[in-house]
Amino acid sequence: MQANHNLKDRVVEKVKQLSTEQIAKVEQFIDSLREQNPDAQLTLISTKIAESVFDKVWDNPEDADYDNL
Repeated sequence: MQANHNLKDRVVEKVKQLSTEQIAKVEQFIDSLREQNPDAQLTLISTKIAESVFDKVWDNPEDADYDNL
């Protein structure tokens, strides 16, 4: 997990050094990478849809004691 965090930090630092135009290109590249993996997109969309349902189910007074565990 730490290695992943370090990688993210290094990427963020490199992006901070880019011009606005270069950052826009990086963003486009990232978007194109996402589009190459439709399963990941489907998983992300499904997760977002499910969040609201789970919020309704899990956010209730009967289960409030479990929130403190």
